[in-house]
Amino acid sequence: MKKTLLSVLLAVAFVTASAQDVMRKEKDGTYIVNTTTLAQDVEGYNGPTPVEVYIKKNKIVKVVPLKSQEGPKYVAKVKKDMLPKYEQMNVKKGTVQDVDAVTGATFTSQAVQENIRRAVDYYKKHK
Repeated sequence: MKKTLLSVLLAVAFVTASAQDVMRKEKDGTYIVNTTTLAQDVEGYNGPTPVEVYIKKNKIVKVVPLKSQEGPKYVAKVKKDMLPKYEQMNVKKGTVQDVDAVTGATFTSQAVQENIRRAVDYYKKHK
């Protein structure tokens, strides 16, 4: 009985910790959604491409790529040419719009787009 209760408590603590790892709220009201575990199945050319999506007042403030196995050259292209297009995008009206992929970094771009979509969906369901 004690082992079962302890197992249940540990499972609840793990789920709570996992949810905190996915989304946190800053003092200024900005939500930060981390897709490391949320979209671990989404892969670019060389593997998962996690990001952090910063959302405030239902608008994307910024998207920050996290450590991945993608080539630095491709991540830099995506960071420079694609991610700024998401800034100030409203997340309240349905799904986030598609932004054109970056030429020469298509796999990375598409994976980052899917990560952003999942982050926004998670935000809308859990804020």
